[in-house]
Amino acid sequence: MNKLPVIAGVEITTDEQGRFNLNALHKASCAEKHKAPNKWLENKSAQELISELESQTPNSGLAEKAINSVKGGSTPGTFAHELLAVSYAGWISPAFQLKVNQVFLDYRNGRLQPVPQFDPAAALSDPATMRSLLLGYTEKVLALEDQIKEIKPKAEALDRIATSDGSMCITDVAKLLQITKPKELFGILQQKQWIFRRPGTTCWLGYQDKVQRGLLEHKVTEVSRSDGSNKVAQQVRVTPKGIALLSQLINQSATG
Repeated sequence: MNKLPVIAGVEITTDEQGRFNLNALHKASCAEKHKAPNKWLENKSAQELISELESQTPNSGLAEKAINSVKGGSTPGTFAHELLAVSYAGWISPAFQLKVNQVFLDYRNGRLQPVPQFDPAAALSDPATMRSLLLGYTEKVLALEDQIKEIKPKAEALDRIATSDGSMCITDVAKLLQITKPKELFGILQQKQWIFRRPGTTCWLGYQDKVQRGLLEHKVTEVSRSDGSNKVAQQVRVTPKGIALLSQLINQSATG
C-alpha cells in the first residue's frame, strides 16, 4: 500500500511540513509547459490566494509553510499547502481539480491506493498514458537540443583556437572563421568597437579596453607594400582569446 497520494500513476510527494509537490501534480495532469507551477504563481489571483490564506491564520505558522520551492536534493519542486495545491489543479482544469480533491480526501482519511505497476501492453492502448510518456520524452529531447545549441558555438571556437598559432592578423582570422571577404570582418570589428583608425592614417589600432581584456594586441611586424617592397609597421592582431569570442559572436549572429 502506498503512503503517498497517487494520481495517474504519479506519486504526489510531500515535504516535512506536509506540503504537496505541485510539479508532481503538473506531471500527473499531462498538461503543457504553460501550465507549470511557476506560471501559475505569476498570476495575481494565485498571489492573492496565498496572501489571504496566510493572513487568515496569522498565529498558526501557516505563513512559513504555505508554499516553498526546493532546488536540488532528492525531491526538488514547488511544495504548497493543500488548499493551494487544489487551487493549482483547478487552474489546470476543473476536471483535474475534482480528481485531485478526491485523492487528497482519500489520503487524509487513510484510504490509500496501491501504486499501479507499469504495464507496457496496457500503456500502448491508453492514449493518456502514451501522451504522458511522449510528452516526457519530447521535453527531454528539446532540453538536449537547447544544450547542444549552447555548446556548439563554444566547441567550434575551441576547435579554431586549437588550430591557431598565437595571435593572428585580421585577414588570417577571417580565413580561420571562414569569412569569405576579409573586409567583412574589418567592418564587424569596427562596428563592435574592437578596432579604429586615427584621422589621416591607414593603420588599424585596437581599442584599449579590448587590448586590456587580452582580445587584441599590437605587434611591430614587416608587411608587404603593393609594389612588392616591405615596410616595418605596427599591426593590430587578434589573440586566441579574441578569436574564441569572435567565433561565438559570429555564430550567434548567423543563427539569430
